[in-house]
Amino acid sequence: MKDQDVTPGDEKTRVSDATRQAERKEAQMPADAGQEPTAAEAAAAERNDVDPKVAASEKAFVEQAADVKGEGRLP
Repeated sequence: MKDQDVTPGDEKTRVSDATRQAERKEAQMPADAGQEPTAAEAAAAERNDVDPKVAASEKAFVEQAADVKGEGRLP
């Protein structure tokens, strides 16, 4: 692949071979969700309380969004 000039604004930038090599390497890596939470982190998450007003508001928004038809249309 040949380096090409890219023009962001008035500046010309040449993508380096090191950048292209790093991009190729990253493109070959499998998708990964990352490390699972530890037992302590999971237990701490389970102890969280959700404000009932917040939960009701979120549920209302999710239900409203599920009924939207078409892109960019407001209910």
